[in-house]
Amino acid sequence: MVPVEQLLILITAGVASLFMAWTIGAGSSGSAPFAPAVGARAISVMRAGFFVGILGLAGAVLQGENVADAVGTGLVGGVSLTALAATVLLLLAAGLVAVGIFTGYPIATAFTVTGSVIGVGLALGGHPAWAAYIEIGTLWVLIPFVGGGIAYLTGRLLRCDSISEHHSIPVLGAVVGLVLANIPFSLLGSNSDSASIAGVVTAGLELPMSPLFGQSFVSLIVALLLAVILRWDLDSDIESAQRHFLLVLGGLVAFSAGGSQVGLAVGPLLAAFNDASLSITVPLLALLAFGGIGLLVGSWMGSPRLIKAIAQDYASLGPRRSIAALIPSFAIAQTAVLFGIPVSFNEIIVSAVVGSGFAASGSGMSTRKMFYTVLAWVGSFAFAVVVGYGIMEAVEIVF
Repeated sequence: MVPVEQLLILITAGVASLFMAWTIGAGSSGSAPFAPAVGARAISVMRAGFFVGILGLAGAVLQGENVADAVGTGLVGGVSLTALAATVLLLLAAGLVAVGIFTGYPIATAFTVTGSVIGVGLALGGHPAWAAYIEIGTLWVLIPFVGGGIAYLTGRLLRCDSISEHHSIPVLGAVVGLVLANIPFSLLGSNSDSASIAGVVTAGLELPMSPLFGQSFVSLIVALLLAVILRWDLDSDIESAQRHFLLVLGGLVAFSAGGSQVGLAVGPLLAAFNDASLSITVPLLALLAFGGIGLLVGSWMGSPRLIKAIAQDYASLGPRRSIAALIPSFAIAQTAVLFGIPVSFNEIIVSAVVGSGFAASGSGMSTRKMFYTVLAWVGSFAFAVVVGYGIMEAVEIVF
């Protein structure tokens, strides 16, 4: 039997987690995926907010497990987050993200949540998980260079006069198909393991080859299929084909956002429910669906503001630059999901937008806006660590 005080704290932690999911949906995961498509006028702001919510919920349920485990148990060693600690850090992180939403500057959610977990965990007596910090920090630092660099090269490819879009876009579609065929889905696996489309098809067909070659063969088939569809669409109408490809990419990034960002909201809650002093067991899938619903509602209610900010304030995007921005965003997001690394979709998308912008001679880029955005990212992480530590110390004294 759970004491009434602990039950009340768990309920409060659940509300804080839902609020965190709402702010993520209204902020990074709700605004970033379709912002380039809105900037290219391939979809309206309100429709983008609607679809990103649905796709984010699907991604949360199908791909949210790895990041949720990492955030809940992998950032501080020697201690487990209690329900009270989870409540404190979720309220702090959500508050910082909410400030970013209402001021128009996209705060990197992964920075605030990671900083809050570290600060609160250290206040509980835990020790730094340096190996995890190196892994996370390396990806955070590489995102602007890798994502921006790939977006730049892709943008240059699409703008190259000597290469027809009838060739370049199908090739890019094939690359997306290769990634899509190999990303993990929790419902396709057995027990607690995830599985990819290529892996499931290979096992189901019982191909007379090794699993590695079988999955490679299936992946190539998927890539070729997408390339053929895009080529057929391009032959019908180039502009319509660009918009269709752009919307598919936005959907894939929105799905990936749900799989990554839901872990930031429910990871601390998962740790709280795993508290050894409690006798409550909640299935991870139920927590992921709970967080996914929060993402959905946040996307529907609050994302249009930041969608407009990223799509119009950072750059005037056309279809080519938008495609160039979304392809590396999808690949980086799925890499983070695979390794369970919390990442900010604002950082991913903004870096890719900047890279694709330089491919178009930097037209439409707001240097002042970029400077304050990066400053907000770094400041929010440091602030979350320090304030999270201080608040948890004060809470422990009081309680």
